[in-house]
Amino acid sequence: MKKEGMCILGKVAKAGVGLSLAMAALPAAQATEAKISDNLVKIGVLTDMSGPYSDFSGAGAVTAAQMAVEDFQKANPDFKTPIELVSADHQNKIDVGMARANSWFDVDKVDVITELVTSNIALAVSKIAADKNRVALVSGAASLPLTNEQCNKNTVHWVYDTYSLSNGTAKYVLDSGKKNWYFITVNYTFGGAMMDAAGKVIEKNNGKIVGSSKHPLNSTDFSSYLLNAQQSNADVIALANGGQDTITAVKQAAEFGITQSKQSILPMVMFINDIHALGLDAAQGLMLTEGFYWDRDDKTRDWSERYYAKTNKMPSMGQAGVYSSVINYLDAIKQTGTDEADKVMAYLKSKEIDDGLFKGKIREDGKFAHDMLLLEVKKPGESKRPWDYYHIKGVISAEDANLPLSESKCHLVTKR
Repeated sequence: MKKEGMCILGKVAKAGVGLSLAMAALPAAQATEAKISDNLVKIGVLTDMSGPYSDFSGAGAVTAAQMAVEDFQKANPDFKTPIELVSADHQNKIDVGMARANSWFDVDKVDVITELVTSNIALAVSKIAADKNRVALVSGAASLPLTNEQCNKNTVHWVYDTYSLSNGTAKYVLDSGKKNWYFITVNYTFGGAMMDAAGKVIEKNNGKIVGSSKHPLNSTDFSSYLLNAQQSNADVIALANGGQDTITAVKQAAEFGITQSKQSILPMVMFINDIHALGLDAAQGLMLTEGFYWDRDDKTRDWSERYYAKTNKMPSMGQAGVYSSVINYLDAIKQTGTDEADKVMAYLKSKEIDDGLFKGKIREDGKFAHDMLLLEVKKPGESKRPWDYYHIKGVISAEDANLPLSESKCHLVTKR
């Protein structure tokens, strides 16, 4: 297992050294802060640091969490309790992720784990957090069961899920008249959940799935899957994968001439980092749905430019979600005077969230319901500056972007 990292005021410290992002609390600290366990707020960023999801998550997610801590401390100088940030690579392995989560909660007294890209790891860690009465704030994973069949009172799904992506991109393409779909799907929890969610949208809109192929995570050769998709004569070849898998599949589809054919390549989940890696020549015209775009308005631009100064790239929606989740979590601790999970979660669910990056409300099932953006990748000649990649084709309201509570299978939802 790779060693975890510990971030102190923007610098990385050696694992096992007990440092924090703030000076130790003084004896005269506020009485309410005495309710914070161990007189320390400890945040863990558990993510893919080296695999197929590391570009839109990874070290950039740690930077986003660090920025949230720094911004919170700057805005709240009266909050004297130390805040410590630790990070680790789960290597996209369930056993590694679960071991790290258990160790953080039991030994290192971590209060909250955030990011959690890779759905099977997010689902496992979410359960551990609930069992140990700690908090999980999921930013990078997409699986709908996190707030549906496998929901719990200690988890918030912050940025996007398979339902929001399907009701954005898939519905738009179906409305354009493309009804026959072929899926190339990554063979783990996320891929199945994405295909299932999209399938419901396809069926509802008089379309059909005419075939599918499954591939292992982090594949390098999609030729056989693409050949099967071509031969199906489907209108749409949907990619129910993510990260490097999506990038590789799109590149190879271009080599096969599919992107110049009548068949449409449709990534069901894609990040701005993927577009950057592909380049506009290869990515132009792709449709996708995201929960955040750096160039949407003045507030997103201001924060993203600060992030760029630290990382030399613009943030993904997952990285923006880490910042949002951490700064709202810290605000909840300040407002309640405790890091006790039940009280923090009750506060988070009671308020309207508007932090400049996301605006919405956390529902009883743990889903942070906010608007999503329907995006089209620009042609090279339409891009005016670096990272100027998207036309915003529409805004999908929070109501339309999230599974209706009336259809929820979450045991926390009050049946009306």
